[in-house]
Amino acid sequence: MAKSAGAEAPCLWAPLDDKVYRDYHDKEWGVPEYDDRALFEKLILDGFQAGLSWRTILYKRENFRKAFDGFDPQKIARYTPKKIERLMQDEGIIRSKTKINAAVGNARIYLDMMESEPGGFSGFLWDFVGGEPIVNRLRNYRGHQTTCPEAEAMAKELKKRGFKFCGPVIVYAFMQAVGMVNDHEDHCPRKKAVQKLARKPRKSKKA
Repeated sequence: MAKSAGAEAPCLWAPLDDKVYRDYHDKEWGVPEYDDRALFEKLILDGFQAGLSWRTILYKRENFRKAFDGFDPQKIARYTPKKIERLMQDEGIIRSKTKINAAVGNARIYLDMMESEPGGFSGFLWDFVGGEPIVNRLRNYRGHQTTCPEAEAMAKELKKRGFKFCGPVIVYAFMQAVGMVNDHEDHCPRKKAVQKLARKPRKSKKA
């Protein structure tokens, strides 16, 4: 039965008959994430998604986590050519040497940022949205934008630091997933639910 106008209904992009994808929508997508390592993992996975669908990555995510040592940046940063060749033989992940090498390089930059950025990796990223989610009005997901000024600024700065596979479109998808942008459709009950999980921006201590 079709939903009446204004009735609550989940976003339509995750099919009801695809449990993995639907669970991702219902439990993860758009939930504000503040953990440094978790943000690193999601950004790396979004990099692997380049040219593919997120569904492909989602179904391989556990394989990725196992292959990449739980996305521990300390371990990834020390990957040797021999380890990279082993990853290239792993059928459970996306076997792109360019993307694997990018993940290793990104891990090294992440570690540098954790040392240099006062708010760590999380603080650095969340500063681009002023510390709180951008909430868009969206009646139909097909009409959503694919980037925004904040995503373009974040992508530019990440590239400046040396990150790979972090163009504005990839970064915008990342921002949607980790709750920096709330792009749940207006009628979706998750829109308000995830918004309630957002932290209040810290007040500046500057006089």
